[in-house]
Amino acid sequence: MKSVTELKDIATQIRRDIVRMVHAVQSGHPGGSLGCTDFFTDLYFNIMKHDPSFNMDALNEDVFFLSNGHISPVFYATLARSGYFDVKELSTFRKLGSRLQGHPATHEHLPGIRVASGSLGQGMSVAIGAALSKKLNGDTHIVYSLHGDGELDEGQIWEAVLSAPNLKVDNLISTIDWNGQQIDGPTSKVMNLGDLHAKFEAFNWQVLEMDGNDMEDVIATLNKAKSLTGNGRPICILMKTIMGKGVDFMEGHHEWHGIAPNDEQLAKALAQLPETLGDY
Repeated sequence: MKSVTELKDIATQIRRDIVRMVHAVQSGHPGGSLGCTDFFTDLYFNIMKHDPSFNMDALNEDVFFLSNGHISPVFYATLARSGYFDVKELSTFRKLGSRLQGHPATHEHLPGIRVASGSLGQGMSVAIGAALSKKLNGDTHIVYSLHGDGELDEGQIWEAVLSAPNLKVDNLISTIDWNGQQIDGPTSKVMNLGDLHAKFEAFNWQVLEMDGNDMEDVIATLNKAKSLTGNGRPICILMKTIMGKGVDFMEGHHEWHGIAPNDEQLAKALAQLPETLGDY
């Protein structure tokens, strides 16, 4: 188990990886990636029981599904830093022939990727199916998933949210990146989500809230969520984050959902994100 200091250092390096990856090809989604870095770091380096040697079936280990696949930079950097593939491969992000496509895909057999994602709204259904499969196989490990708050505009999400308690899927922890931003602006203006806590509770989920950019709170809340599994109901974590967290000029601005920093902006970002584990 990593210490809080170690986890923070890993998160800083992953944020550094993200801005370098996106800058190198002038393409990608840095905002949500930076906001979710603390969550990914704690999940892969502390919370999940997983094997980087990678078995596609994920038998006898925890499994994670990224539904909002556009934040692939943080996913790829986390997988590389936790041993799924060589960190040097991050330099191929979004390049022709790369396994690290803009949205995660399975046909190139990149270790750690179990489902193609990025077509928003589908990850909850996939995660529920995987959780049910584990129950059928007598596998007591946990399924984790991550979703964007803007993604909740998709109707399939709510069909899946309704089905999970009915099917007693109590080995599922689904986290919502609740940053209040989506590609066209604040979620409150694009499609007001209302009281998400009350909505998930009304669908009979166990609901927790956490500050997704406070490592101590992420650790405590994910551990609490694990303790609530096996009680007949799925668990939802509403994770408050700041889009662009860690780079001051990106923080809280929906414009950084899907644009890359220029050379000057990259230099400013890297100055705020000291190299802790070594660059690729």
